[in-house]
Amino acid sequence: MQTRRPLLPKDSLTQSLALVTLLVLAAIGVAGPSGLLAWGENARVLEQRQQEIAALSAERDQLKNRVNLLDPRHADPDLVGELLRSNLNVAHPDEVVIPVKN
Repeated sequence: MQTRRPLLPKDSLTQSLALVTLLVLAAIGVAGPSGLLAWGENARVLEQRQQEIAALSAERDQLKNRVNLLDPRHADPDLVGELLRSNLNVAHPDEVVIPVKN
């Protein structure tokens, strides 16, 4: 029958440090900035950013279309006339101006 040798203080300290290290690593893995608890938040932020990107892309496409309509080589006459009337506050003699209350 073998007898069990008593743990030396050095062995006990080494095991305690190993246990503490494992517990700290486990805590970081669960609650750290890239741990399990942060995944849900990261997924929510990613979805929010994708919605913002979609909205900004739609706005960019509208602005791109407006720029194409105002290209000096082939400007859209209706848009040019609308901008001239609104910016210079002028109207054709055959137009009727209806003031709008804000």
